[in-house]
Amino acid sequence: MIHFQLVALTGTKFDGDAYEITLPTLEGEIGVLQDHMPLVSVATNGVIAVRREAKDSDANRDFFAISGGVIEISDNTLRVLVDEADHADDINEAEAEAAMERAQQLKAEAKDEVSLEHAQQLVDRHAVRLQVASLKRRHQK
Repeated sequence: MIHFQLVALTGTKFDGDAYEITLPTLEGEIGVLQDHMPLVSVATNGVIAVRREAKDSDANRDFFAISGGVIEISDNTLRVLVDEADHADDINEAEAEAAMERAQQLKAEAKDEVSLEHAQQLVDRHAVRLQVASLKRRHQK
């Protein structure tokens, strides 16, 4: 087992032991298991999937939508520090879709590079939240 801590600006989202954690990095998705080599990396916007026990099916994983952050692995501990992290159970798909539409509207109406960049960040964030909501719904069937 590896100890996994997911910490966002709003507080700790996960703090416990897990068998496997997959997470998004600049180099692509990585999987972390017990005895992983030490690593410090950048987390990108994406999905973290946590398999608590080796016998757990894909449907029984915990999913989190994250914004970028920092990953640190050492001594069978994985720490991920991010600005935002939302557990699949906390994402209302209808609200996320409405937020995505608002973000896309902001992007379409952006008058300068700063506004465009801000709108794109919102679009990216809500796209990940919708992806996590979709994973949750798909695995509940």
